[in-house]
Amino acid sequence: MYFIKIFNLKLSMIFFKNIICTLCFSFFFFLSKGQQVALSFSQTITPQDLKRHLTVLASDSLEGRETGSAGNLKAANYIAKHFRGLGLPPLVKSTFFQPVAFTAETWMQSSLSVNGKEYSPNWDFYTLPAYNSNLDISANQVLFAGYGIEDKNYNDYKKLKRKAKGKILLIYNGEPTNSDGVSLLTSSTTVSDWSTNMQKKLEVARRYGAKMLLIIDGNFLKNLDKNRLQIVDGSLKMGEGLKPETRFCNSIFITTQIAKDILGEKFKAVVAAREQIEATGKSKSVKIPCNIKIVQEKNIKQLKGNNVLGYIEGTDEKLKEELVIITAHYDHLGKRGEEIFHGADDDASGTSAVMEIAEAFSAAQRMGIGPRRSVLCMLVTGEEKGLLGSEYYANFPIFPLSKTVADVNIDMVGRVDEKHANKKDYVYVIGSDKLSNDLHLINEQMNATYLNMELDYTYNDESDPNRYYYRSDHYNFAKRGIPVVFYFNGTHEDYHRPSDTVDKIDFDMLARRAQLAFFTAWELANRNERIKLK
Repeated sequence: MYFIKIFNLKLSMIFFKNIICTLCFSFFFFLSKGQQVALSFSQTITPQDLKRHLTVLASDSLEGRETGSAGNLKAANYIAKHFRGLGLPPLVKSTFFQPVAFTAETWMQSSLSVNGKEYSPNWDFYTLPAYNSNLDISANQVLFAGYGIEDKNYNDYKKLKRKAKGKILLIYNGEPTNSDGVSLLTSSTTVSDWSTNMQKKLEVARRYGAKMLLIIDGNFLKNLDKNRLQIVDGSLKMGEGLKPETRFCNSIFITTQIAKDILGEKFKAVVAAREQIEATGKSKSVKIPCNIKIVQEKNIKQLKGNNVLGYIEGTDEKLKEELVIITAHYDHLGKRGEEIFHGADDDASGTSAVMEIAEAFSAAQRMGIGPRRSVLCMLVTGEEKGLLGSEYYANFPIFPLSKTVADVNIDMVGRVDEKHANKKDYVYVIGSDKLSNDLHLINEQMNATYLNMELDYTYNDESDPNRYYYRSDHYNFAKRGIPVVFYFNGTHEDYHRPSDTVDKIDFDMLARRAQLAFFTAWELANRNERIKLK
């Protein structure tokens, strides 16, 4: 009897499996050919593969992946290795990396004294950190050098080439004009770039070996006010900075009162030299005895990292110049003391999803059946520092933004929030209808066709106080007029805490959300017409 029961149970299981297979086949049969292709490649996005990637990305050894850290570079290398294994091409100097750099420069010390008198920075004088390097100099002489210009129509360095080396030069801002206000350089009332581009004076002074330029600013208060933010702002700015130690002579802008204190008994001689310049166009230098000391010491904060680029070239000769971008950020908060902020959900979940989506698209490409448009799976850095990696790409795109169809962004898709604890088959959708009705309808259609999850638009409401539309990497594309859709699981008690760990991830839900992102991107990449803006 026991054997018969077991036998009957096995028959029941086989019968049940056959019913499931039949239903799946029927579902597959009624899909269009294009939908069948999309469905088949979506099956490469599995909970098991997602867990494999996410476990590495959120491990202790990566120490929270803070931008600029060794752990962040390990994460970048892991992603790049995955792209290389898929056979994707390196895009930038034979690598999968787009180097990203942001720099903040402020003064730790900026001091000026003349004949024992100390002057106040940003009151009596100002100096721009971006154009200066660290310097500590004392001298008993200053050399007046006109306007500090070397031009075919007017040249202060004609007789100064050897005298300028190692000296502190005193010059006027701007350029010389005659009594009618006509520039000696342009022969018109329009000034040359010697007046509008301060770098030119700094570069030529450095070329002749000058140690410092003291620039007499006739509009000191106005220019100080205009440059104040540049002087005191310690926020990160795009790029590695101007590297002044290799390009520019140090410089200080001074009031006319400081200039008079420096000139002393030589005041009339310098006035006469200036009048000669304006009358004849010939420069004259003046040696000015004075005891002067200048100290400049900068605080430089620099953030460097890499966006990791996985490129799948389109198969359609006409459409492959257009691009669908899929993004997630792989950086997180790093370590605070001995505590590691693992960032499993934020955003190792999204990173793992994009890595698996890249695998699905590359498999389709290898078989020659898609995607028709090109796809860029880009894992960006610096999101936690202010969306810096995506901002950098948007300013220095690898592919023209005009050819970018849409950005599909995935940030935190591995958890279930409290609102959906009893019905976890959901995803928050943000931004899909902001710039394109087509994108919104495509996303809804892909969900209805393949997944039938709840699409929750709570955070898409303009009045929502969380303002998530403005808080992830898609926004750097949206503000440039590129349609976006952002997938999100909502926040939880482990958000930005060390407890955001792998064991909290629901990998089945992560897979379904990743598949929705894939289906939407697949349709964007394969449809005949590019989606339209509102």
